[in-house]
Amino acid sequence: MEGAEMSMGTEGALRADGVPAEDRFDYWREAITRTRDCEMSSAHAGNFTAQMQRSELGPVVLLGTSFPSARFRRTERMVRQSDPELVHLTLMLSGTMAMRHCTDRTEVYGPGDIFLADSSHPYEARATSARATSARVTGVAEPRVEGVGIDVPAAMLSIPRRQVRGLLGQGLLGRNGAGALLLEFLRGLGRQAAVLRPAEASRIGVVLVDLVAAWMARELDAEHTLSPDARRRALVENVRSFIRHNLHDLGLTPSEVAAAHHISVSYLHRLFTQESQGETVAAWIRGQRLKKAHRELADPALCAVPIHVVAARCGIPRAPEFCRAFKSAYGLSPSEHRHQALSGTSQE
Repeated sequence: MEGAEMSMGTEGALRADGVPAEDRFDYWREAITRTRDCEMSSAHAGNFTAQMQRSELGPVVLLGTSFPSARFRRTERMVRQSDPELVHLTLMLSGTMAMRHCTDRTEVYGPGDIFLADSSHPYEARATSARATSARVTGVAEPRVEGVGIDVPAAMLSIPRRQVRGLLGQGLLGRNGAGALLLEFLRGLGRQAAVLRPAEASRIGVVLVDLVAAWMARELDAEHTLSPDARRRALVENVRSFIRHNLHDLGLTPSEVAAAHHISVSYLHRLFTQESQGETVAAWIRGQRLKKAHRELADPALCAVPIHVVAARCGIPRAPEFCRAFKSAYGLSPSEHRHQALSGTSQE
């Protein structure tokens, strides 16, 4: 990655066409401080190469970034001078982040870990690069720090600020429950935020706030603090995640989904149609199965897998039914889609 790839508008990828090498670090620092006001330094400042994707999801700002090792420091004086009252949450993808808040304790986060910072409290952080596990952000597998972060207005969270402070500097896990759901959601947003339509982005931002609140509430054993709307939206997202992970199951029905979440089928239907613009649970399952098959048929790594096998493992075992539904959804037969996708022929 060359530094000449740095620039950024209100929303989009950071690029810096024509920016001299010695000025690139300042350029990147200015972009970061739009929502994360802190002091920054780096041993690589003389020839800084970084990338950033910034997207506005309604009330939430999403930052996907890749950069060399760097240090960050928000002082008490900076807090007094300006406090936008934002909670910063970051999912580490590559490298490590050693972070210290109001105590002498330093917590170290690695790939797959989620950590918090709060604009109302000082902190120090040291990001150390590691060889990237993928070239999705950087384009090359060189040592980087990579992460997907969100900035959430603290006032939108139904968790009291004094309780949020209790989460700072802790080793917070995203391995199960709301944390696992939030981790999955952030990974997906890191890949798809740039192509979201404005209306989609705004709705997703609201859901994201609810997921963050649900995760915090779980960590604090304070689920009772969540509003009914937040609990409902978090439950719907949990249902969607469950469905996506079980599309292969031929017995995946609204009844099974309801039982897995300890709710009645009638409540599941009412909940889902309210939050999915009228779409039923069964229709959403069918749509997700077709989307998964659409992706897998276009995957070169799966080109030798017969179409009926792809369909079966997506939960549609009857070939005629699959072909009819696929063509109705995409205007092409499964074989036509696979041929065009793998040959590079446009479907337009």
